[in-house]
Amino acid sequence: MDRPSTPPPSPLPTAPVAPEAPDARNIRTVAVIGLGTMGTGIAGVLARSGREVIGVDVSGTAAARAVRSLEVTTARAVRRERITEQERQAALARFRTSRELREAAGADLVIEVVPEDYALKHEVFTALDAVVRPDTILATGTNALSVTRLAADSARPERVLGLHFFNPAPAMRLVEVVSSVLTAPAAVAAVTALARELGKVPVAVGDRPGFVADGLLFGYLNQAAAMYESRYATREDIDAAMRLGCGLPMGPLALLDLIGIDTARTVLEAMYAASHDRLHAPAPVLAQLAEAGLTGRKAGRGFYTYDAPHSAVVVADAQTPGAAADGPAGREVRSVGVVGSGTMAAGIAEVFAKAGYGVVLAARTPEKAEAAKARVAKSLARSVEKGRLTAVEREGALAAITPADSLDVLAEVDLAVEAVAEDLAVKQQLFAALDKVCRPGAVLATTTSSLPVIACARATSRPEDVIGMHFFNPAPAMKLVELVRTVLTADDAHATARAVCARVRKHPVDCGDRAGFIVNALLFPYLNNAVKMVQEHYASPDDIDAAMKLGGGYPMGPFELLDVVGLDVSLAIEKVLHREFRDPGLAPAPLLEHLVAAGCLGRKTGRGFREYAKA
Repeated sequence: MDRPSTPPPSPLPTAPVAPEAPDARNIRTVAVIGLGTMGTGIAGVLARSGREVIGVDVSGTAAARAVRSLEVTTARAVRRERITEQERQAALARFRTSRELREAAGADLVIEVVPEDYALKHEVFTALDAVVRPDTILATGTNALSVTRLAADSARPERVLGLHFFNPAPAMRLVEVVSSVLTAPAAVAAVTALARELGKVPVAVGDRPGFVADGLLFGYLNQAAAMYESRYATREDIDAAMRLGCGLPMGPLALLDLIGIDTARTVLEAMYAASHDRLHAPAPVLAQLAEAGLTGRKAGRGFYTYDAPHSAVVVADAQTPGAAADGPAGREVRSVGVVGSGTMAAGIAEVFAKAGYGVVLAARTPEKAEAAKARVAKSLARSVEKGRLTAVEREGALAAITPADSLDVLAEVDLAVEAVAEDLAVKQQLFAALDKVCRPGAVLATTTSSLPVIACARATSRPEDVIGMHFFNPAPAMKLVELVRTVLTADDAHATARAVCARVRKHPVDCGDRAGFIVNALLFPYLNNAVKMVQEHYASPDDIDAAMKLGGGYPMGPFELLDVVGLDVSLAIEKVLHREFRDPGLAPAPLLEHLVAAGCLGRKTGRGFREYAKA
């Protein structure tokens, strides 16, 4: 495959195209070239907006599937009362298909969405030059190849631009409008106005592989594929971790199947050619799957197996864990000790108490222990107000918690969970004390999010009883718990932790004892890359946050999240990841280090990547 050239990005506006731009009334007929999943979705959006749409694909099967898809999606919209039956029939009447490119001759706008291959796209653009009007705008849906190169190789480069929709096109609101140094402002203005009329949010971006959203997304997806390939965690646990730990709409491996593994590989190759960042070097498993024809949903099999090509229904396969494999029985747990007095310790104590466990909440002083229980009481009261608990359940949970100022009260607990400061020396000292106090056979758990669990285990005389149980904040609300086994953790200690998670209604995912576990190992390089994007003046924090929320379905943009987590905490985690994996691409962005040095730590100081009003 020809690799794209990588010219430097053109200067960027910090907001979508200028307000004096013309409206979209001049774009009444649109041709969509390529009726795969994305092309079909774009055609449907345009037809429902009142445009005449010509769908062109060399495959009659693809064309028939596109028509059927529009029939199904518009019927669903009628059932949900989003459109009337009359509007549905009008949309269907406005959509026609053809196998001939010359049918695009009368279009005001042509959007090509053929596979990510430069030679193929260039062939389509050359053929379009011969049939369309001189004023027809030609848009490429590429998310990896050079828009500038396509424009330069076209007969009329001033009318060529990028128009990058996100999958599924009817639902995702972001459209990246990509102009090259050759693109006429009027063409950019016209498609920007069209995007707004379609109910989308257009963001102007420069021409570099991945643009904004995919530039951040595909590095993260690639790391998830590599994590799976190394057998560090199962595909199900990786996907569940990112959905439940970060609130993402899909796990990374399921998303790769939806995008297309071959497409993802092409995007990553283009990004790596431009950056030479190892995080963008395609994981070998992507090449293996793509070359075997296992390209995801469209093929019926990728990381997962589906009941048919283009189906979203996952079916069991050889990789799906079987229910028949019985592991060792766990140890009986009747009472739990929680060590700590902060937000996390109080939250974990609340989780266990609501599940019916007797809980000893141990802190350094009687005042701290009582304050931690008072924090639990306040949280339980809010749950009653919101109808999540009854008053009787609240009183029962609160009565199950016994505050204490000594570790000696943990002598008879079956599970001890530490939630003290994220300082290895402090945790090691605590585990040495728990080793002496807790009865033989008690499971000792650390809630660390970044420190090595084995270092805590080696501070005891019974490392086989030690495991990581990484709860997420706020513990009462977040469903995920990362279970971290060391090389010395006993099977029955691990089984005990899984059984406890089931009883407290948490979703456990298994991973090994290495920096970041699953969630932080995938999340923080993505956040770091977002900071680098701002540092390089490619896009603003506002545009990047909008791109990831509207194009990726993320609940928060990366800069919103960084300011909530704390820039100092984020920097510390990124340093741990860089030190563990020795990858230059994981080195913390200098801009992040500068903000932390300046005391701009996010919401807690009133200023991070944004400024916040004082409470």
